[in-house]
Amino acid sequence: MSFYTDKVIWVTGASSGIGLAFVEYVNKVGAKVILSSRKVTELEKVKSNLTHPQNAFVLPLDLEKFENFDELTINAIKAFGHIDILINNGGISQRSLASETKVEVDERLMKINYLGTVALTKAVLPHMLKRKSGAIYTVSSMVGKFGTPYRSAYAATKHALHGFMDSLRAEVFEDGIHIGMICPGFVNTNVSKNALTGDGSALGKMDAATADGIEPIVFAARMASAIEQSREEVYIAGAKEKFGLFMKRFFPSLFNKLIRKMAVR
Repeated sequence: MSFYTDKVIWVTGASSGIGLAFVEYVNKVGAKVILSSRKVTELEKVKSNLTHPQNAFVLPLDLEKFENFDELTINAIKAFGHIDILINNGGISQRSLASETKVEVDERLMKINYLGTVALTKAVLPHMLKRKSGAIYTVSSMVGKFGTPYRSAYAATKHALHGFMDSLRAEVFEDGIHIGMICPGFVNTNVSKNALTGDGSALGKMDAATADGIEPIVFAARMASAIEQSREEVYIAGAKEKFGLFMKRFFPSLFNKLIRKMAVR
């Protein structure tokens, strides 16, 4: 029997990319999944193509509109009776220089990536506290650990998530709730196509680094393994991204020189 057999997992950003691959992986090995994103039609397609579609529930959710998250959480709990794991995966990226980015774009990124994720976490938390059980995993990014050009606002949202989740981990440890962070490097998804540019429009194209990134199904398997092991923070990335993390931690001045020259678009 798999670790994921009969686990109830709520996944945001489940209609594509990492979220879709993770849902397919855990559903195949026995998990019951609650699928959330803004794209209802795409979510229905995801459900119909799952190995066990009877173990899936579609629950549309917009991370920008978190006023109704308490109600959505009630509906999520009703789907299978409880929630074992929340996967905060939904979000949006950025591809623009800070000097050319309207503050409204910074605000939107913070609202979706940080406040939306925090709001959903807070909506689910009372349920897990009552059960004295549960896990909340947030898909961050390697730029949640260090910033790079063209991602100033995006990096800021991910850094903020690390600060919040680190604090929350300490607060709920005695209540039997596990808090984990998943930090992807480049993954071959549509993240760059959907990334916001300086005026708020989508970039609309795949960047080379993303195209050469880890395949989503490979990422999903490694992510599932990290969750099974109750890892608190895991880096699922290529050698260059992990090298960047090493340099930032131990040789920050040299890292700052190197990052100016790195191809990050």
